[in-house]
Amino acid sequence: MVSATAAMSFHAAIRLSGMSRPSTERANSIATLLAEQSLRVIAPGDAEYDTARRLFYGGLDRHPAAIVRPANAADVGRIIRFARGRGLELAVRSGGHSAAGHSTTEGGIVLDLSAMKRLDIDVEHRIAWAETGLTAAELTTALGAHGLAIGFGDTGSVGIGGITLGGGVGYLGRKFGLTIDSLLAADIVTADGQLLRADATSHPDLFWAIRGGGGNFGVATRFRYRLHEMPQIVGGMLLLPATIETIVGFIAAAEAAPEELSAIANVMIAPPMPFVPAEFHGKLGILALMCYAGDAEAGKREMAPFRALATPIVDMVKPMSYAEMYPPEDESYHPVGPVRTMFVERIDRDAARTIIERIEEHMRNSKAQLAVAQLRVLGGAIARVPADATAYAHRDSRIMVNVAALYDPSTDDATAHEAWVDACAAALRQGDSGAYVNFLTNEGPARVRAAYPGRTWDRLVAIKRRYDPTNLFRLNQNIPPGS
Repeated sequence: MVSATAAMSFHAAIRLSGMSRPSTERANSIATLLAEQSLRVIAPGDAEYDTARRLFYGGLDRHPAAIVRPANAADVGRIIRFARGRGLELAVRSGGHSAAGHSTTEGGIVLDLSAMKRLDIDVEHRIAWAETGLTAAELTTALGAHGLAIGFGDTGSVGIGGITLGGGVGYLGRKFGLTIDSLLAADIVTADGQLLRADATSHPDLFWAIRGGGGNFGVATRFRYRLHEMPQIVGGMLLLPATIETIVGFIAAAEAAPEELSAIANVMIAPPMPFVPAEFHGKLGILALMCYAGDAEAGKREMAPFRALATPIVDMVKPMSYAEMYPPEDESYHPVGPVRTMFVERIDRDAARTIIERIEEHMRNSKAQLAVAQLRVLGGAIARVPADATAYAHRDSRIMVNVAALYDPSTDDATAHEAWVDACAAALRQGDSGAYVNFLTNEGPARVRAAYPGRTWDRLVAIKRRYDPTNLFRLNQNIPPGS
């Protein structure tokens, strides 16, 4: 049975090839040296080690020599200097949601920021300083108590560090832009262990790069955000039957909607979950996550075109707090499966037919737990920012498409599912060759370049060379400091 988390938001993962484990003696030596610096260290053999090394995604069985949880930026600097001085691979973890497995390492050090959760909110000036161990749900809930919000993604357990550095596409994107469009400053510990404040006037090149360039340039320990008034939204899940007409109509309605409305359409087989009537289990549907950033009456009015596409199978859309868009998650859920991400210019009848036929075929002919095409209409405030203003350069991209297939690795392997996502993505690809870096997996250097087209790449390489010339921060969608 597919988890509720899989149905309510988009998750996919890939297996990573195994590496040799570190020797116990070597791992203990590394952990001991770190502990001698009064750092909180979790080493192989510790009772909490297996839990601490586990990530959100399944199929990622790595064994770090040490997992270190800094208490502050000074600790982060010490860990960075330790890893650099001993030539150890360094993985940086905020929430542990890297589908490519970049949040962990085999035999190196995991710098786990999860203990750094300080939050200072200036309600009067609508500004917050937030440490990067916070998750999207934790920060959203705290801000919601003051009627304020920042737009993150669609999953509450994602760490704010990773989603912010990659751009941040989510429920409030059309209204307020990407997460980085609300970022005013960041505290960054660079490869030499130095703590820098990056903003529009101090280290502006670094500030430009971290807004979309990922973790290539240092460890972000704290963000300063501009907050937005958000006393309530109209949101929740809407499940419609999936036909060519409803898919095309849904995207058309999302494009025509005011910027206050963002929608995520997951085209997939309806799961056997309690909120889905039994007669619709196993049938193709549009599981849509709707968010109208405004009052109840206006929200009800703007949801009408979607409800008019077909009689809803499930309609959970209602007035709520923004934090309710992040329901509790099943901590035992660790999905496995390949994913491909792209931008397209349109979802017409041909594209809708391709989505339907390929999902139904794969679910019929494979052991997939879930095959899904996720469609996100962009535009609005995202598109009003110049393409060269931040390292996220896809401001004119119209629609994001993510294709994934989840499977059980205990009874199946990745081969058929990898082939399916590749073929489905190829069939849907149009003129936009870009990619959103936060949804990339291990797809090779060409796909990283696709995330940073043209002059954006050249500029990022120059900044990488300045702040991380030895490529210490390479466990990411990497921008090498070389030419």
